[in-house]
Amino acid sequence: MNRTLLIAVIALLGLVLGWVTWFWQPGTHQPHSPISLASAPTGGDFTLQSFDGPVSLHDFRGKVVLIYFGYTSCPDICPTSLAFTSQALNALDKEELARTQVLFISVDPERDTLEKLKEYGPFFHAKVLGLTGTPQEIADAARQYGASYRKQDTGSAGGYVVDHSSSTYVIDPNGKLAATLQHGTTPADVARAIRAAMQSR
Repeated sequence: MNRTLLIAVIALLGLVLGWVTWFWQPGTHQPHSPISLASAPTGGDFTLQSFDGPVSLHDFRGKVVLIYFGYTSCPDICPTSLAFTSQALNALDKEELARTQVLFISVDPERDTLEKLKEYGPFFHAKVLGLTGTPQEIADAARQYGASYRKQDTGSAGGYVVDHSSSTYVIDPNGKLAATLQHGTTPADVARAIRAAMQSR
């Protein structure tokens, strides 16, 4: 293992450990596997709420946007995906990073308040912006990207988990869907997808 890869692995483990320390509540969450997409993603604009007010996909025209549907209480899939995305962002140069934005859309509006999302996204990287909305608004956005999710009662103190698909959607600077990255895509491949989308015309 070369030194660069070793540093990346250590950083990734640090992020996941930090998430466990600050967000995970033992006994309330159970590990789960990602579920399949509901349909082929087509992309499209949407408007949801951030802590600082409404946010639309078209607000980021001229930038590459990564979209991920998840929730802050997710015990395994979300922190892993966001940690990989964070490592990809760290591999970009200053100019590339300025032209990139990550949108984390909660599929658990019942528990994911704007305050919680404000803390959750930047925990992984300053470029991760948490969004929520009404159940219908979230469902409408998810439908455009084929994202699926469903509540599962665990019978625990936490009440439920939300099984969800785990793809990351890469939107080019023109607002078009450029790529759909599967769960476990390496940080290096995520960074390559971002750079490829930046070349879209």
